[in-house]
Amino acid sequence: MTFEKTKKLANGSIIPRLGLGVWQVKDGEEAVDSVKWALDAGYRLIDTAAVYKNEVGVGEGIRKSDVPREEIFVTTKLWNTDQGYETTLKAFDESLNKLGLDYVDLYLIHWPVKDKYKDSWRAMEEIYRSGRAKAIGVSNFHEHHIDDLLTTAEIVPMVDQIELHPALTQEPLRKFLAEKNIAVEAWSPLGQGKILENATLVEIGKKYNKTAAQVIIRWHLQSDIIVIPKSVHQDRIKQNIDVFDFELTEEDIKQINQLNKNERFGSNPEKFDF
Repeated sequence: MTFEKTKKLANGSIIPRLGLGVWQVKDGEEAVDSVKWALDAGYRLIDTAAVYKNEVGVGEGIRKSDVPREEIFVTTKLWNTDQGYETTLKAFDESLNKLGLDYVDLYLIHWPVKDKYKDSWRAMEEIYRSGRAKAIGVSNFHEHHIDDLLTTAEIVPMVDQIELHPALTQEPLRKFLAEKNIAVEAWSPLGQGKILENATLVEIGKKYNKTAAQVIIRWHLQSDIIVIPKSVHQDRIKQNIDVFDFELTEEDIKQINQLNKNERFGSNPEKFDF
């Protein structure tokens, strides 16, 4: 199966299919090094968020790299306490300022805060029209959240970033998003490391001389999922992008799909304590 290393979003923006997530990465040296190592290794998508409190380090890592800004796809996210129309506009300015950038490539609503995400989205649409966010989307939105948002939205979200890994394959939600032409992006794509010992994944890896993590990342890619594994170790960062020289068979994919247990390792958007 040949596929592009990038994906075209509904508005024509081009997003890399594989990037670096920086959740729980400490601001300062750890964030700077992780981002620089990733860009040196060939990553072109960096995913952060206001609540990660490492936007400053991420921006510095980008500037310290030799990769031109226009070749890097930068995502950040609006935190729950900043939701609402005016507060979203202010929070976005703060994120841009911390990153030290003129624009981001993707801005996401981090969680569906009831009675606030519609006003937040109105501000996101304004930010998008200004060109300071090249694409806008949501994170942790279920079908009913998207349907509700679309009752007032003028622009359909281009991305929904959700918890997704072989123990939580999210197939009904993925099907729904595909019908709406909303790209699926996975957070905690390796199940926070809790599924790396799984015998099926390990065995499939042995066939290709790859780790379970590399098998999972390849499964995401072949399933049309944008994937952002996190690491602060240079060798692991390099290993996670070394997934373009092998291909899982249909049988491999089927076996991995069957590992689904609808098991979350992160928060459930229906029960999140906003």
